[in-house]
This record gives sequence, C-alpha cells and structure tokens, in this order.
Amino acid sequence: MDDAAFTAAHNFLPFGTKVRIENIANGRSIVVRVNDRGPFVADRIIDLSKAAAEALDFIAEGVADVRLSVIYDTVASADGE
Repeated sequence: MDDAAFTAAHNFLPFGTKVRIENIANGRSIVVRVNDRGPFVADRIIDLSKAAAEALDFIAEGVADVRLSVIYDTVASADGE
C-alpha cells in the first residue's frame, strides 16, 4: 500500500477496484484504489492509506465509521490501464 496515495486494502475486492469512501461523521468522501489485502482485524472492512485517512479527517482517531461504494466501471485491467 502506498501511504502517499489514495489506496486501500480490502479482503476480496479485485486489485484495481475503485471505491468511494465516505466518513459518516463529517460527510467527507474520496475515491481510493484497492491495491492490497486486509484488514486482518475483526470488525474492520477496509484499511486506508495515510493520505486517504488524512483526506477523510480521521488520522488522529485511526479508525472511523465509513460508507463504501464500489465504482464498478473503473476496475483496472491486469496491466494497470
């Protein structure tokens, strides 16, 4: 995972899938790209890069309640295009 980019780890979404993440507490949202597996902690559905967490304004807390929306037409091909 690239902590400087809007990337994420998810247990089963294909690599390259783009997901809109909304911080429920403040309404901020961003789009991240799945490029890793995880999280490996019970009751967590996605791990975000540091840049993504900062953009959603929960870096100090470390975790937040979020809403995920998969953007189905933007799954990257295997060659990265």
